[in-house]
Amino acid sequence: MSTDPTPGIDHARLFAATPTPFLVLDPGLVIVEANDAYCRATGRRREDLVGRPMFEAFPDNPEDPTADGVANLRASLERARDTGEPHTMALQKYDIPDPATGGFVERYWSPVNVPVLDAAGRTTLLLHRVEDVTDYVRQQHQRDAERARGEGWRRRVEEAEADLVVRARELRAAWQAEAAASRRFAALAEVALQLGNAETVEDLTTVVIDRGLRVLGADGGAVGVRATEADGVLDMTASASLTSQVRERYAQMPLRGPFPASVAAATGERVLLPDRAASLAFAPEMATILAATGMQAWAALPLRIGGRVLGCLVVGWREEQEFASAEVELLEAFAAQCAQGLDRILTRQAERRSAAAVRRLSEALQRSLLTDPPQPDHLQIAVRYLPAAEEAQVGGDWYDAFVTPDGTTSVVVGDVAGHDRDAAAAMGQVRNLLRGVAHVLEAPPGHVLTALDGAMRDMTPGSLATAVLAQVEQSEEQAEQGLRLLRWSSAGHPPPLLVTADGTTQLLSAEPDLLLGLDPDTDRVDHEVELQPGTTLLLYTDGLVERRGSSLDDGLSWLCEAVAALAQLPLEQLCDALLGELQGAVEDDVALLAVRAHPEDRPRPPEAGPSALPDDGPRA
Repeated sequence: MSTDPTPGIDHARLFAATPTPFLVLDPGLVIVEANDAYCRATGRRREDLVGRPMFEAFPDNPEDPTADGVANLRASLERARDTGEPHTMALQKYDIPDPATGGFVERYWSPVNVPVLDAAGRTTLLLHRVEDVTDYVRQQHQRDAERARGEGWRRRVEEAEADLVVRARELRAAWQAEAAASRRFAALAEVALQLGNAETVEDLTTVVIDRGLRVLGADGGAVGVRATEADGVLDMTASASLTSQVRERYAQMPLRGPFPASVAAATGERVLLPDRAASLAFAPEMATILAATGMQAWAALPLRIGGRVLGCLVVGWREEQEFASAEVELLEAFAAQCAQGLDRILTRQAERRSAAAVRRLSEALQRSLLTDPPQPDHLQIAVRYLPAAEEAQVGGDWYDAFVTPDGTTSVVVGDVAGHDRDAAAAMGQVRNLLRGVAHVLEAPPGHVLTALDGAMRDMTPGSLATAVLAQVEQSEEQAEQGLRLLRWSSAGHPPPLLVTADGTTQLLSAEPDLLLGLDPDTDRVDHEVELQPGTTLLLYTDGLVERRGSSLDDGLSWLCEAVAALAQLPLEQLCDALLGELQGAVEDDVALLAVRAHPEDRPRPPEAGPSALPDDGPRA
């Protein structure tokens, strides 16, 4: 956001073109700028001056034992810097270096040194203005010899002296006014910076009322923010100088009302009322406001961004105002800064509201599909879902567990690409399709995923997903031995993790097949492993193992170590403890499904709960 209080004016070109010689110094008396007139007067180039200490660039003439230009000028500059007041020096002999000869050229100067102060009254820069009066001084030296030329010459000399004095006074007054304007602009620049840092509408109005109105020299004012067009009102925040009764009475104003604030916000045009008569002539209702506030003059300026009017800035004075063009430009520049800050805040708030609505809707959709798992005999299934902490980062992670008519227990974890409502909706479609395909085909995991890939051709174009589908089976022979068979197929998903009863971990890291949604005709592969009693299977989405700044291999190694240390815990506690190891907010959603094969030669352990195949219902 621009902090220039006079937009449209090229200050650098204006400074360079000023015919009076100027030098700009920092508080350490180092040259930071010189205009063209100064370079011509001293015979130096700008690039030879900027960045050099003043008295390194302009030392005393070593051939003049009476030279005191450095000492006198330093004292004047330090006085202006330390007191914050301009200082006009007496006529000063100060010879300057002559680059052409390597020597010095005799010069006499009339210097004025002016401090530029910030809002706190500290000197930030020094303006050094000089006039070369060498010719005048030389004429003075010749005056005695030329006295015989007559009274006419004497009068001309006196007139020249009087003109020089008048010019010095005029220049001093002009630069005092310039210094005051510079201090005002510096203060407004600081207010503009604070407006840029405001995070809420309340922050912005506090800056405008507590700082901005004071810099503008106002006695009070308010900021009005438009509610929705249908509401037709302005929410007003006024300064304390307008009394609590006024602030309460005018906390809201009609957008189409007769007040200056209403007109500025409704039409986008400024309203300037320089005195009591103009205010009363504007609308009869102004009489009540004048009596309640004690203000005589008012300015109401629209807070406009492009073709939109967001509200208005209202400024009031107890004394009559002339509203000179420069003053109006300053008011409009400040209103433009307020409008930019308000637009940024309102846009950010709207984005946050939209993101929160998206997240609530997506979370509701996800959780409606993340159901309680079945609990087959001596198989315990635990599920967890942990959403990312970042707002509106709901995505397509899911889990599912079901038993097909042939008695096979199927478990799946998947992730549809994306983090928005579309991803969550696509996730619901893929999840339901997979369950339906598995029930109809009663086929191995690879065949089910292939059929699912073909069915996804009718979904939203471009939907991609990873998934790992596992089936737990048991033949009569395996049942006699207390064993089970785990068969799985992976479509571009992180590998399942197998944990034996003694805590030994094994990543089932067979080469994964293509993602779902890329090539429906791809062949998919099934993998098998024997499940010993007490073994635990973990399926998960990548949010569990992927971290910013770390590789996937690092994440998988962490998972193996963490699960090995937790392997002796009951399954539900293991899942909670594992997610607790994530140490704070996760960067992506996490879906976790764990299956534990309890020994069949003993009763199902109490911590596993009763064996059941319930109807699916929402999981808290």
